[in-house]
Amino acid sequence: MRRALLAITGLAAGTTALVVLKGAPGAGQAGADVPAALAPVAPGGSAAPEPPSPTGSAPGVTPSPRASSKPTPKPSADRSAASRGGTRTRTTPAAPRTTTSAPKATIRTVTGPSVTYEYGSLQVRITLSGSRIVDATAIGLPLGGQSGQRSDDVQARYSGTSGEVVARQSANLSTVSGATYTSTAYKQSLQAALDKA
Repeated sequence: MRRALLAITGLAAGTTALVVLKGAPGAGQAGADVPAALAPVAPGGSAAPEPPSPTGSAPGVTPSPRASSKPTPKPSADRSAASRGGTRTRTTPAAPRTTTSAPKATIRTVTGPSVTYEYGSLQVRITLSGSRIVDATAIGLPLGGQSGQRSDDVQARYSGTSGEVVARQSANLSTVSGATYTSTAYKQSLQAALDKA
């Protein structure tokens, strides 16, 4: 009778232990579901070898009299980034914008010296925007008569915002036919003005 009682008690105790260890939800799969990143690491840097399981349960699960239904994974640095929604991105503050506009061109006027020639004297005044000639005009040209006619021809060809001086940006001008002296005097005063500019 004593043997029968011991056999029944032993059978009941073994069944209870088996139910507790194997029958708990997820207890049989707990070791298989543990990611490699969460496996215990030995001080040398490699994964520690699993001790043999005395009851034949899955590797990574240590049997205990009070087995919990879910194993608690060890926290990992990799999981913190994943739990926040993916990869980490580093943002750097934008460099301050510097806007540089081109300096405004200064408009200035330069007048060449008075050049005396066969029909009188003249001066050339040029207007510059920065270093570019934007206008030219002759001052003191003779009026009326034959010399006035030549002066008008030179003024029409060389001077103004669309004249040859603005087009060529130099004193290298073609001579006006029939007004050689006036053309030469104009070019001399213009060159002196450009040298001063």
